[in-house]
Amino acid sequence: MSRAEMDALGWDSCDVILITGDAYIDHPSFGMALVGRLLEQQGFRVGIISQPDWHSAEDFRTLGRPNLYFGITAGNMDSMVNRYTADRKIRSEDAYTPDGDPNKRPDRAVVVYAQRAREAFPEVNVVIGSIEASLRRIAHYDYWSDKVKRSVLPDSKADMLLFGNAERAIVDLTHRLAAGEPIKSIRDLRGTAFMTPSNWLPSPEWSEIQSIKIDTPGKIEAHTNPYEMMPEKDAKCATGQVSGAGESTSNTAEADVVKQQAIRIMSREERQAMLRNKHNNTVIRLPSFEAVKDDPVMYAHASRVFHLEANPGNAKALSQAHGDRDVWINPPPLPLAMDEMDGVYDRAYARAPHPSYGKARIPAWEMIRFSINIMRGCFGGCTFCSITEHEGRIIQSRSEPSILREIEEIRDKTKGFTGTISDLGGPTANMYRLACKDKKIEESCRRLSCVYPGICSNLNTDHSKLISLYRKARAIPGVKKILISSGLRYDLAVRSPEYVKELVTHHVGGLLKIAPEHTESNTLSKMMKPGIGAYDEFKAMFHKYSKEAGKEQYLIPYFIAAHPGTTDEDMVNLALWLKKNDFKLDQVQTFMPTPMALATTMYHTRKNPLKKITADSEVVETARSGKIRKFHKALLRYHAPENYEIVKEGLLRMGRGDLIGSSERHLIPSRAPIVANLVNTGVVPVKRGVAPKLNTFGKNSANRLAAKVAPASTKSGLSYNPAKPKKAPAKSGRR
Repeated sequence: MSRAEMDALGWDSCDVILITGDAYIDHPSFGMALVGRLLEQQGFRVGIISQPDWHSAEDFRTLGRPNLYFGITAGNMDSMVNRYTADRKIRSEDAYTPDGDPNKRPDRAVVVYAQRAREAFPEVNVVIGSIEASLRRIAHYDYWSDKVKRSVLPDSKADMLLFGNAERAIVDLTHRLAAGEPIKSIRDLRGTAFMTPSNWLPSPEWSEIQSIKIDTPGKIEAHTNPYEMMPEKDAKCATGQVSGAGESTSNTAEADVVKQQAIRIMSREERQAMLRNKHNNTVIRLPSFEAVKDDPVMYAHASRVFHLEANPGNAKALSQAHGDRDVWINPPPLPLAMDEMDGVYDRAYARAPHPSYGKARIPAWEMIRFSINIMRGCFGGCTFCSITEHEGRIIQSRSEPSILREIEEIRDKTKGFTGTISDLGGPTANMYRLACKDKKIEESCRRLSCVYPGICSNLNTDHSKLISLYRKARAIPGVKKILISSGLRYDLAVRSPEYVKELVTHHVGGLLKIAPEHTESNTLSKMMKPGIGAYDEFKAMFHKYSKEAGKEQYLIPYFIAAHPGTTDEDMVNLALWLKKNDFKLDQVQTFMPTPMALATTMYHTRKNPLKKITADSEVVETARSGKIRKFHKALLRYHAPENYEIVKEGLLRMGRGDLIGSSERHLIPSRAPIVANLVNTGVVPVKRGVAPKLNTFGKNSANRLAAKVAPASTKSGLSYNPAKPKKAPAKSGRR
């Protein structure tokens, strides 16, 4: 808001000023609204500066000096992922900006905003967060510069970084700062990271372990054969070391006096308490930034150890040297309990963009305005996804009453609601209230995934609570339809035929998104995804229950091109599978290496961090050149005329000319498709020079219409400052 709005609220200053790269929308799906409302409920005055002009510090002074700190975030998305495609091309639209303007935030926004905030008020604390900061808390590979970069902490010069589900940390931090505690002395909050002097430890009780002692990179020594006879000269007497003249050390004058000590038998509880205390006071030192930036083996090793220390129940603190200072990372935050989740989502959100935007279209708002987030986290562990590195593997669910109340809020307050809830979901559609059967097992588990290579026997896969939620949600007066738009984990769904039937019968609007990602086991093993057989099993159930319900419905499978571990032959086999199953995909994606993801480690190092790392360990084939990546992507749309020459050239290069011809067994025809007639006759309306879209979902394709309603104008109770209507220069998005 502006100074005038602060005066209207009777504020002379803000306690906390949040700076975000997104347009401000007062809705719990947007991080700044969620954090702002949470701090407001704690009694703090919160100001928000949305999409400030970063070319000077002027906009960062708009609301004055905050009493406690600046909170910096790039927004709901990583600024680099938001701005660039997987081919490093600039996107034409920013979904989180009014009218989709792509030039309203800088590259690497967390660093830029933090530096400008520090310039505006040098003495004020700077705290960084959001997914962009969270995924850059240690040295990481940066795809856009093709280099290993330092942690975001030294580059941003921030006082503290909050990562993961940071609600508890941000509330505790804010209260402690308000009580007068210096931020430099706050070192015990879970989910925080900060810079320290070299080799710093919190207290003398702490000890340090080198990561190479936990997971040694290098040559693997063979185990000694216990049945092999040792040479006689190395033999040792059971009661003493043999000395030069065959005389036992126990009989020599120089023998040490053995100090006698009574043996004390410790109870099981005492032993466990001692081990817990030792575990909690141990930090693992990762290889330094200087070591990992030039050594792929050490980078892959650091990545592997980092991901093994991700379970809040058993993770240790981590440290990594950056020059003459260390980045210290406390263990991940403990998951929020159900009542805490409800408390976060049950705030008085206006559920609308700030009124200063008027009738401007904000694409992300239009997509989620009638959707509800019912849970957080994902235990799938897909290596290409960063959700687990940010939100964790333990599912945090809201209560049924809280979710139902939000549906009623949408019905009563959200302008343009016509009776359809567009989604009840989260990172995954069907992990609501799924958890390990035993809390102790969950806290000690070191697995990277609960569902790969198979579903863990300790995982509760009961979907009954989700079925109950669906039934109660669609029974609410004024609700005509509840759709499920989040991606479905189909290998879990098939464990509950009742759930699949409920979903297919009542909650599919003709099309259902699922993500096999690939068909070939070699690639799927690097993704940590189930085999294509699980897809076939779900497909059979989907069509069976669709037929029983008298509905014609379709699956939308998503696939990734050029994922680490994918060979040309793997992609050709996937294209043949698509043709066999009559899938002609419209939108496809190429693998994008995002910071800290395990698949990014494979891309950068050509090593597999899912296994022990050595100089001679498995080499992961990776499509890095633009030509190969384009070929892999073109194979997903082998049928598109604009891809014909790319696919043909690639097949000939592979020696697979046998797939070029006019019969069913061929992938592409001998001659390029002619599309001019379709364009000229107006059968398929297309822009000049753009190939027409062909059948997307098989022989009986279906179309969806998305209603576009102008965003509501409801006054927010939070202090807010909209971006100034400045015309951005030509290179405003680059630094």
